[in-house]
Amino acid sequence: MSNQTKRLGRGLEALLGRPPGESANMAGTPSKITTVASPLTDAMLHLPVGDIDANPFQPRQDGDDVAIKELAASLKEHGLIQPIVVRFVDGRYQLIAGDRRLRAARLAGWKSVPVQVREADDRQVAELAIVENLQRRDLNALEKATSFQQYLERWKCTQEELAGRLKIDRSTVANLIRLLELPSQIQDALRTGKITPGHARALLPLGDDREQLALCKQIEAESLSVRTTEELVAELIRSADAEPINPIAGDVRKARSRRGRNEHVSALEQQLRSALGVKVDLKQSSTGRGKIILHFRNHDDFDRLFGELTGRPGRRKAG
Repeated sequence: MSNQTKRLGRGLEALLGRPPGESANMAGTPSKITTVASPLTDAMLHLPVGDIDANPFQPRQDGDDVAIKELAASLKEHGLIQPIVVRFVDGRYQLIAGDRRLRAARLAGWKSVPVQVREADDRQVAELAIVENLQRRDLNALEKATSFQQYLERWKCTQEELAGRLKIDRSTVANLIRLLELPSQIQDALRTGKITPGHARALLPLGDDREQLALCKQIEAESLSVRTTEELVAELIRSADAEPINPIAGDVRKARSRRGRNEHVSALEQQLRSALGVKVDLKQSSTGRGKIILHFRNHDDFDRLFGELTGRPGRRKAG
């Protein structure tokens, strides 16, 4: 399979370093692999599949059985292009990278697999598990979001710090984590493929669970595109924010001016809603002074907003 022809990728190599003397194909050549009893760093070993423990930081929750079967068939035909990466922990070997390859090797009936022993602490292993799956697109959007959120909570860091360590855009981290704010029914629809991540992100600015659920059902029933969903969300927000204008006779020009200002303010509020994922009210006086009001639904919503605006974890969690 094409996934197996890829190297670790820049993200993984940046975190682990590049294996020295990496072999082109590890299958069917155990004589070229040095088998040693001690867990030497950078050692190339052939380990029994039962001696390799799972990665405790693996973010994948839903396995793709069909893909694993295809990969197992590929291993039987072509062998393993690159070794599985492990570390030595408490007298056992623990998987760092190569979860799908290890599962496929077991399914193919392999008794042992070639491995590369590397040094990595828990934080590096957690990062590597995320990067490997991001590069190979093995995770659905909610699994990625959950892995990001768990990492932030475990290591008490900001979204910007995580993005920097993974060498990805901060917006990627923020946009995925926001999906966890959606109602569970919408998350289920996303997880099962009834709606796409684009649909889910389009629903976020509504901020109201009932409106989000109603529109989600409409997306499923009518097979709405992401663009159409975004337009419907914008229309719902404009309708909710619209203020009736009753011009007094002889004051039509003033009413038109007020209508123009209202449309401009509504557009700005919509942009802020899309960026922050909450209801936003803009208030401005004729002198230009004003205020921005952000509405949050619960403590978690406040913590997320606090982090977005300050670049630090929410105060509740930081304490």
